Amino acid sequence: MLYREAGQFKSTYAADQAIFPIAQDRWLVAALLVAAYLVPPLFLGSYWFNAILIPFLIFSMAALGLNILVGYCGQISLGTGGFMAVGAYASYKLTTVFFPDLGMIFIFLLSGLVAAAVGVLFGLPSLRIKGFYLAVATLAAQFFLTWLFNKVPWFFNYNSNGTIESPPRTLFGSIMEPGGALEALVFLNPLVTSPRASPEAKYLFALTLVVVFALIAKNLVRGRIGRSWMAIRDMDIAAELIGIRPMRTKLLAFAVSSFYCGVAGAMLLNLYLNSVETQAFAINVSFDVLFMVIIGGLASILGSFLGAGFIVLMPIFLTNFLPAVGLPVDTATQRHIELMLFGGLMIFFLIVEPHGFARLWQIGKEKLRLWPYPH
Repeated sequence: MLYREAGQFKSTYAADQAIFPIAQDRWLVAALLVAAYLVPPLFLGSYWFNAILIPFLIFSMAALGLNILVGYCGQISLGTGGFMAVGAYASYKLTTVFFPDLGMIFIFLLSGLVAAAVGVLFGLPSLRIKGFYLAVATLAAQFFLTWLFNKVPWFFNYNSNGTIESPPRTLFGSIMEPGGALEALVFLNPLVTSPRASPEAKYLFALTLVVVFALIAKNLVRGRIGRSWMAIRDMDIAAELIGIRPMRTKLLAFAVSSFYCGVAGAMLLNLYLNSVETQAFAINVSFDVLFMVIIGGLASILGSFLGAGFIVLMPIFLTNFLPAVGLPVDTATQRHIELMLFGGLMIFFLIVEPHGFARLWQIGKEKLRLWPYPH
């Protein structure tokens, strides 16, 4: 009886078209945000940040980007890992060569813009091909980008081991020295990258990025741009007949999607792994993000988070659950079980519920709004 909208009247168009028109939804989201900002830094240890929360936020960002392209615009892409690599290597070059004193919040935005430019370049084939052929074209982008970053030494500053590392940088630049006059205000400009940064600072920075960009994505898909994407997805010829320009719409979807994936790649390097090679952005990363979108729900912002949570938590669950029930397995067998579960769930959701976890959540909400009445 708690989930009711009786007595909640809308007297303006803005109230009727709000992101959360039902008061209970607004309270729930507000409570989740407050808990996300307060509970982990106060009560959780570094394991939760490094193994669960930060990877979840990073892959949620990547799933948001891919969902914009695949779910809302209908352009199949298998190059997510490559675009994440662009963001990671762009952030590395920006912090070590071009803008060594710039704050990380600006570095992440610039890395996303570089990835967006590369996404537009590789999105050009979408103007002539679609479906399976476009998937193959984006797969070629994945292999080309990882090969480029692996074979051209300039991208990793001619390091002998071929890896890139996250340098220590603060949120807005200018690292404060111990004992300085502004040392008491260091919380306003915390160190957020490299192993020297605290897991709490990295987590709060990643959470803020994801919340802001999720809100931007939600407003994009609800507006004119989102309607254009969905028109192209449903029937591109009819969309062109009613005045939507396919070239501009598709390339914009590739740009926005690649921007999100580029920011996710920069987060993966600077907030999580601290040191990566191109293998960190291999083809399996692209498939993992695609699984997140399909399992979570195509054309759903919430589904991106649900799918990312499932993919991140499933290996951890298997690691702890199987030995707890008396089935100790080695790492290789555990990985095979993960792949079988992922494949089985993909087939299940494609057949039974193509809209994934997000649709199941929506059905549950509708039943709560009608309960106990059968209609």
